[in-house]
Amino acid sequence: MKFPTPQPGNPEFLLTFILTALLFAGASSVVAQQNRTITNTASASGDNLPSPVNSNPTTLVAGQPELQLIKTADRAAAEPGDTIIYRLALKNSGNAAANKITVNDSLPLGLNFLPESLQASLTTETGTTPVTAAPATVSQRQVTFTFPGLRLAPNQILNIIYAVVVTPDAIRGDGRNVAQEPRSNIASYQVKIRPGILSDCGTVIGRVFIDKNFDGQQQPGEPGVPNAVIYMDDGNRITTDPNGLFSLANVIAGNRTATLDLTSLPGYSLAPNLYFIEGNSQSRLIRLEPGGMARMNFAVTPAYGEEQQ
Repeated sequence: MKFPTPQPGNPEFLLTFILTALLFAGASSVVAQQNRTITNTASASGDNLPSPVNSNPTTLVAGQPELQLIKTADRAAAEPGDTIIYRLALKNSGNAAANKITVNDSLPLGLNFLPESLQASLTTETGTTPVTAAPATVSQRQVTFTFPGLRLAPNQILNIIYAVVVTPDAIRGDGRNVAQEPRSNIASYQVKIRPGILSDCGTVIGRVFIDKNFDGQQQPGEPGVPNAVIYMDDGNRITTDPNGLFSLANVIAGNRTATLDLTSLPGYSLAPNLYFIEGNSQSRLIRLEPGGMARMNFAVTPAYGEEQQ
């Protein structure tokens, strides 16, 4: 930039520049420091100056937002099928406003976000007013809440409320989720997940009966055999009731086997099965699903000569 040459009789003049600068409080991975000091200096040079002329420094103190996030829920424990309401409170404890707020919330395994439950409000010195929240973005188990047009002034609190439904998969998780705004602390909350009516175990039922037609199925006139002993693969010993029935609860799910102890049935032997070859074994193999039920029946027949007595 060239400046006009001073004219005779006017050896000096004052040239003034006014520069406008904008200070942006952008997002950071850490909480911004408050009262950051900014120093500015200027210098001028000319063809007839031996060296640049420096100005005096000027300083200003720039305020920074300081965001604090708290996460709570309406319950400490839940079961599959329950609904949990979470609350996020984002407070600006700094001395400058925070813009472009984004809160990331990572849900634990088995908790599904309900989009229609999302609500937001702003708490100020005069009270709490609703805030229009943009639709949340869901990516796998992470839910992102964005407020691009919101200005969170000092001492104001942004409240975010949403609900999740607990699915059976939650039993395999730890129930802990964490949330954070890029400029805030990490907030977490843990809900204890109880199995309720669901569990990883199942129930085994069955019967021991006299099979007269050797089809492996109990028909009318084929009575049950009491006091028969069945051994499970985990060592459990089961005894049939007076009707030949038995049941065992809280059996770990998976492939399970059981064996009929023929020594507990004097005068009986295993009945041959004319239709299914696997029925000719005194052991049974079942597939027990978590929370499910499986049946195993054992058919016996009086030993040779016993039916004559």
